[in-house]
Amino acid sequence: MTTTAVQAPVSLYGFLTPKPGHADELRRLLLDLVEPSRAHEGNLEYHLHEQEDGRFFLYEVWHSQEALDRHHATEVVKTFMQALPKHLATEPEAYSGTMKSLYPKEAPHDERP
Repeated sequence: MTTTAVQAPVSLYGFLTPKPGHADELRRLLLDLVEPSRAHEGNLEYHLHEQEDGRFFLYEVWHSQEALDRHHATEVVKTFMQALPKHLATEPEAYSGTMKSLYPKEAPHDERP
């Protein structure tokens, strides 16, 4: 009998602080990334929040590290990453890790954690 290891979903989340006068452009860049990212194979969640203090918070969940790596290799993400630094006041505050809790729903594209 062959068993397949179940991969735990991977999350990526963090804060982006815009330079003074750059919030509108940063917001546009981030919003332009939402739907394409949600359409990438292996995406489970992709959310953008705007904090009261002006920072942006991104929260992503991917089926696996491989799915996240494929996402980062896309042209839309590469283009975003090139434009990002000129709009940031500080380095992104980013975190990632493997989810320890069970994911509550089936993944898109017939992938399941």
